[in-house]
Amino acid sequence: MKEQSVRIQTSVLNALEKKVLVWLAERQPRWMTSDMLTAIGVLGSVIVALGYALSNYSLNWLWLATFGFFVNWYGDSLDGTLARVRNTQRPVYGFYLDHCIDGVTMSIMCVGAGLSQMMNLGVAMSVLVLYLLLSISVYINAHLKGEFKLTFAGMGPTEFRLIMMIVNTVFIYVAPIHNYHLPVTICGNHVVLGPLDFVGIFIMLVLAVIYFNNFVHDARGYAKIDPLKKWEGKSKS
Repeated sequence: MKEQSVRIQTSVLNALEKKVLVWLAERQPRWMTSDMLTAIGVLGSVIVALGYALSNYSLNWLWLATFGFFVNWYGDSLDGTLARVRNTQRPVYGFYLDHCIDGVTMSIMCVGAGLSQMMNLGVAMSVLVLYLLLSISVYINAHLKGEFKLTFAGMGPTEFRLIMMIVNTVFIYVAPIHNYHLPVTICGNHVVLGPLDFVGIFIMLVLAVIYFNNFVHDARGYAKIDPLKKWEGKSKS
């Protein structure tokens, strides 16, 4: 693996976010480190999960989930920026730690959402599976092509967090949405879909389309780089 892959970041908020992150990094106390910020990102995911789980008792707990998304963004987005601003990058260690932790934080948030009454655990786990499949594809390309693609269709982790913050706010204040439930039968099992399930299903479809589109495109590209070799062995008489 190359020590540092080319980061491809084309999200809608990328330009503005970079300026904000550099501004924040330049004002971090000397004792703050990238590893501490990574830990703060993990803490944020735990707060998100608690907010969703506690929303079973009161929808106002969704404010805690929203706060958790902010904390997660702060730690997860700022850790690498701090290293670059201070010129203390550790490309190999940073790549390994950051992306192992990404899987952990996404798992925590999906489990938390699945424990709430607004999202079926099966839907939450399906979102997680597709996210991990897409992540695996990204990591393989980082190894084979030296390209680390962080965004798809103008969307990245920051945009996802912002959308979920907006969704949480809508669910708190719009009663017809948070009270809506749809009973369905899937493979003989009776399931009640909550309002967050439809958001989850939409995210699943988007991730699935992105994954399969990238799979076909990348497989064709690698097939050209590594063409099928003609077998010249002797056949048995």
